[in-house]
Formats: sequence, C-alpha cells, structure tokens
Amino acid sequence: MWDDARNSRELLNGRAHRMRLKTSRLVLTPAVLSVFLILMMPGCSQVAKPGESAYLRLNQLGYETGPVRVYLMTEAAQKPSTFTVEKSNGERVSSGVVGSPARTWGKYNVYPIDFVSLTAGNYTLSVSGPHQASATFRVDSSEQLYGRALSNALHFFQDQRDGNDYIPSALRTAPAHVNDQRGNVYRSPQFGLFERIKGDLLPTGAVVDASGGWWDAGDSLKFVHTASYTVALMLVGVRDFPHQLGSDSSMSDFVKESKFGLDWLQRMWNDDSLTLYYQVGIGSGNSSFEDDHSIWRLPQEDDTFGGTQPKYRYIRHRPILLAAPAGSKVSPNLAGRLAADLALCFTVYRTTDPGYANRCLLAAEHIFDLADTSPPAELLTASPHDFYGESEWRDDMELGATELYLATRSPSLPDGLPHHDPAFYLKQATDWASAYIQGEKGGGEILSVADVGGLAHFELHRAMALAGNPSGLAVTPADLLADMKKTLNNAVSLAAKDPFGFGASWGAGDTPTHGAALAVMASEYDYLTHSKTYDAYSRQWMDNILGANAWGTSFIVGDGTTFPRCIHHQVANLLGSGNPPTPVLAGAMVEGPIEKPDSGAPRGAKACPQNGEDVFSPFNGNGAVYKDNVEFYSTVEPAIDLTAPSFLMFAWRLAAEPADLQSGKHKPTAATR
Repeated sequence: MWDDARNSRELLNGRAHRMRLKTSRLVLTPAVLSVFLILMMPGCSQVAKPGESAYLRLNQLGYETGPVRVYLMTEAAQKPSTFTVEKSNGERVSSGVVGSPARTWGKYNVYPIDFVSLTAGNYTLSVSGPHQASATFRVDSSEQLYGRALSNALHFFQDQRDGNDYIPSALRTAPAHVNDQRGNVYRSPQFGLFERIKGDLLPTGAVVDASGGWWDAGDSLKFVHTASYTVALMLVGVRDFPHQLGSDSSMSDFVKESKFGLDWLQRMWNDDSLTLYYQVGIGSGNSSFEDDHSIWRLPQEDDTFGGTQPKYRYIRHRPILLAAPAGSKVSPNLAGRLAADLALCFTVYRTTDPGYANRCLLAAEHIFDLADTSPPAELLTASPHDFYGESEWRDDMELGATELYLATRSPSLPDGLPHHDPAFYLKQATDWASAYIQGEKGGGEILSVADVGGLAHFELHRAMALAGNPSGLAVTPADLLADMKKTLNNAVSLAAKDPFGFGASWGAGDTPTHGAALAVMASEYDYLTHSKTYDAYSRQWMDNILGANAWGTSFIVGDGTTFPRCIHHQVANLLGSGNPPTPVLAGAMVEGPIEKPDSGAPRGAKACPQNGEDVFSPFNGNGAVYKDNVEFYSTVEPAIDLTAPSFLMFAWRLAAEPADLQSGKHKPTAATR
C-alpha cells in the first residue's frame, strides 16, 4: 500500500516530518515550459534565450516603492556586466555594474542587483555581458500588490471547507463527509511497524457531531492540532487588521471563515461534559481496513465509498478520536491553544454575537483549567504522533493565558466564569512565558504549528502595556523582545550566508511558511520597538517565497506567474485540467524545497506533469531540492497551517501596524513604516 511505503521511508530517513497526503495539477510540456521562462504577467516576466544559462529571480507580485533587489544567476562566472532599468515608456531610470557574487548555488553564481527609489510603474531590467537576461517587474503600493494575494488566501480556506456548509466553486461542487454529523467515537489507536494501526479501533459507544471544519492538507483528515493554530492566527488577524482581514474588507473578509473554524473546534470540545476529541479520520490503516491516505478520490465520494464493503468502513464512517475521558486533564499544547482560540472568539464576537462570545469564553476558561501541566514526553497532536511532531507546550499556555487576560478585561463578562480577575491570567501568562524562555529549547523558535512562542510574546507584550507594565511578574517586556530578537537574529545570520538572503535553511522543509512566519515576526518586533530594525528583512523573506529564489517560483498557488501547478491535493488534482491546469487552488502555500524529497501517491492520481519533466531540477543545490510533481508530497502538498502565516504577512505589509487593542482602531500617532 502507498502509505506503507511512505511511512517506511519516513522511518528509514529518521525524520519526524509531516506525513500527509497531497494532490496536484498539470503539465510542463515544452509548450508549458515557456511559461516558466517567459513570465507573461506585467510586473514579473523573465526572458532567457535558447542555449543561455542566465536567469533573473525576483518577487513575482512586484515590489513596494523603495529599494528593489533582483538576483542574477549564471552558470559561469559573470565578467563585469552592466544593467539598466527602464520604465515601460522606455525612459532609463537606473543603471550600474553587476557586482561580485554573493554566494554560489549549485552550479550557479548568484549576483544581487540593487536599485533604489523607484516610483510606481512597470519596469524592465536588462543585463548585458557574457550572459544576457531581462525581466519586467512592477513597483506599486502595498494595496495594489497584495490585495489579490489576501483574497486568494481566503479562497484557499473556503475551498478546504468540509461538510454541508461548503462554498460552491470550480473545485467544490458538492458537500463532503455528511456522515461526520453522526460520527462514532474511538479510543486513540495503537501503532506498530511503519506506524500501522494494531488490530481494530476500539469504540467508546459515543456518537458526536464532528461535521464542518477544514481539511488539513491535500487529504481529507481534520485535526484540532492544526485547526487551532490556524484559527488563532485568523482571529488575531481579524482583530488587528479590520480593513484587510475583517468586515471592512470587500475582498478578504475572514470573519465568517474564522467563525467556521471556531464552530468546528467547539464541536470537538464538549463543554458540558468537558470532553475533547482531537481528530476526524485516520491516515494509517492495516490489512483489514483502508484509511484516508490509501485512496485518491474526491471527498464527496466518501459517504458511500465501496458500498457495504467492510474494508472501507472507516472511509464511509470516519472515526472520531477521543483525547481523554470526560473531565480528565488535556494535553497542554491543545488546551492552551484552544483556550486562546475561544478567548479570541469572545474578543472578536462579543459585540456582534454576544451569546456566542459568552459561550466561547466559558469554554476557554474550562479547558485552560484542565491543562495537564505535567504532560508525558509525547504530546497529543495527531494519530500517529509523527504526522505532527511537537515537544513544546508552554508557548501554548502563554498564548492561552494572554488571550484570556485580554478577554476578561471586558466590562461585561458572562456569569459562571471560574476566574473573573484579568490579573490572574496576566500572572499565568508571564509565568508560562518565563518557563518557555528558560526551557530546554531556550525559546527563539520560528512561529509555526509546533511553536507559537513568537505570537504569544507579541500578544503578551501588548497585554502588559495595557496593564501598565506592572512590576513583580515573571518576565518583563524586554525579556519578550529579547526572545523575539533571538529568533530574528538567527534568521539574519542565516540570511547573511544564503545567496538569496533567506532567513531559514532551504533544505529543512516547510521553507515557505518559515519565511512568511519570519516576515510576520519581523513586523511585530518593529512595531513593538517603534523601529525599522527588521523591515528590510521582512520584505526580503517575503520576496524569497514569492519568486526571489533559486527556482524562480512562487510557493503560493496563484500568486505570481510561476507557481506550483502539480500540487499534491486530491481535489485540485482531479478537478484541475487544461494546459496549464485550471482551476487552481489559489492561495495555497506548499511545503517547498527539502533536502530529500519523498514521493508516493495512490492509484487514481492524474499524472502531473503529464510527461514527467522536472523543469526545476537544474536549480537544485546547496542541500535543497524542489519538485513540482503530484507524487512529491514533501515539496508540493499545501496545508492550512502552512498557509496561515501568509495572510498575516500580507496584512502587515498592507496595514503597517495593527489596530489598537482597546479601541480597535489604528492610532495615528503609532509607529509606521
């Protein structure tokens, strides 16, 4: 079986990396290859003549007014060459000499080309010398550059919706997994060799409604672990950026989408019985039954898949996995993050839907109090755990306590709360922040589904300011900033050694989402310090994931002109057609380059690219490989947690600062870029 082979590869490689399922789009025939060499969209096109080996790499969405950096890649050492930049009307606005290479990448030399103070418009960059190359790019305001990208991000989550409340589109034509409305609950399975489930699943006898929610990735599984992370970022965005992500936006209003995610999380947490369910569906089976990862199909087929054949019983009726018996302690990573989601729910919806908001806050306090703060070494994330390895949890408790502090500052709180005093939660938040910073990892981690410390510190710093920065707490605002700075300085050190100035290792996996998260953290730090310390890096790391990289591709589907076409995503693969494939799963961020790409897909996946050509292989190097091929889930599977930092990244570039926590409005005197 396909997942047997995949799991064995994961174990032999010694990696605890995400092991999902994926799908894709279509082909890179010679005709389509021209799309990669001649980028047709105004603002980001590149020309390379036959036989030449020079390439220009740039942000395919374009550049904000101000400094611009483009990279020239050549196979042979570039002798002194010149470049010119002309407006679309032919007016020359800049010229200079191509400098020494920053670094080598594989068989290429990489030369940065810098020019400054360009006003809005379309430009052509031409390089003359032994290796000639040209590219067009766009300079414009952030509103013009990133508005569509934010809209694409929203559409991605809408296309990932499960259940009856789907949004019809070219990729979504029917409801899926209606049977989840009455799902049987099972105990967590036991796993054997290659993460195969031992024996049959053990039912508890309970039946719950687990309908709705987003598919985790290119598969049809649903995890509280990834959904809770995604909802946290979405609600922070709705609160902080009302004009970009909130109800004031005409193209990217995430308010309904965040509530869609919250509704599912509240089905997975029964506040009456204090019971948590953490997963819907299984991605690993055994010889007696099939699992989600062994069949390639449209999700709307699952409710009747295989008729009455027993081996498909967990496809038709997906298992709901129980975290712990009712009223028991809850793994603190899930408890802390869910508490944060539900507290943010109260903050965001308390005026528009007070009854809903009050229920959220009650549930937030209940689950926070049930956090197991002496957890076993292996935290509860998914079954099997290696689908999403995570070892840190104090960051989640810090975030949960911080959002509860901000929520309980409200003058109107529901009856029956275990804790009404916001000072209780502020102390909890700073205690957990201190424990996180002084823990085994020592803090300094990039924001991700496995570590929300960067976001927690940003929220806590603002919360402490609202409280008047009281003394006697376990951390100071300076401590939080120092830990954020540790992460960013690590990224800056890596950027100084990377030919493209990227702040993370290209071969480490999940590269694009790391770049987006670093861009968010850089913006947060600069806002808190009223500085532009990392502003140039924030822009650079965004440029990297949007095309300024060795492969010359954006890693967000639909953003730019060269982007992943053959993603490992069942719906996109089966319904995408044409040449190049259409429709595309716009807004989806893929896993990106990795040191050793793993592959595999069940029968039924459409071949993509049709001819199997790997147009990106010439650009692999420096320990990083990227393949735009449906079978390579390790490079082109999208996921909700991977995509989540992107909408915050774009919102920060658009807004420059978040709304004030008290008034919900932008203060004209606050630091701006």
